[in-house]
Amino acid sequence: MLKIWGRASSVNVQKVLWAADELGLVYEQINVGGAFGGNGTPEYRAMNPNGLVPVLVDADGSIHWESNSMLRYLAARYDAAGTGLWLADPAQRSLADRWMDWASSLIGEPMRVLFWGFVRDPVNADLNAMTRAEDQAAEYWARLDAHLASRPFVAGDRLTMGDIPAACQLQRWLVFPITRPDLPHLRAWHDRLAQRPGYAKHVMVPMT
Repeated sequence: MLKIWGRASSVNVQKVLWAADELGLVYEQINVGGAFGGNGTPEYRAMNPNGLVPVLVDADGSIHWESNSMLRYLAARYDAAGTGLWLADPAQRSLADRWMDWASSLIGEPMRVLFWGFVRDPVNADLNAMTRAEDQAAEYWARLDAHLASRPFVAGDRLTMGDIPAACQLQRWLVFPITRPDLPHLRAWHDRLAQRPGYAKHVMVPMT
């Protein structure tokens, strides 16, 4: 059985759990990290030298870390036909890859600041940094909104691996107590995502 190591409240773990559900995989999720601890043990570090979550151990014993890499692996291994999360066409797959990387390289940082300020450590929040992060996040989400004006999902007409990282971050942004610009294409995308059982189960949950 496939095993996913990591606490279910982690946005990076949520990506992998949702993807596994989309692919119809049977897996065991093992709580590690945060209040559960366990990610600093020699056994865990042998799987992931960085000590971060998640870690994916496939049924064949292969070990994978870094959540976006796991999404690519699961999609390629379990959707080789390219009819679901995987995209057989290299140009379309590149489009999905771009938005996956965008979710880490751009939107990830202001979202991290807002998450820590509102959820993880509000007592010590840097209000100036949070204001900057709020403005940055609005600017970045507007870019995705413009992209979604011409397609229902980030890489075309169906959900793919490219949607998952940004979609997990979007759920948090829509819950934060902030002022958000009117981004109708982004909202419509979220409405489509909310109809998917895996997204509702793993992502549309309280933040901790």
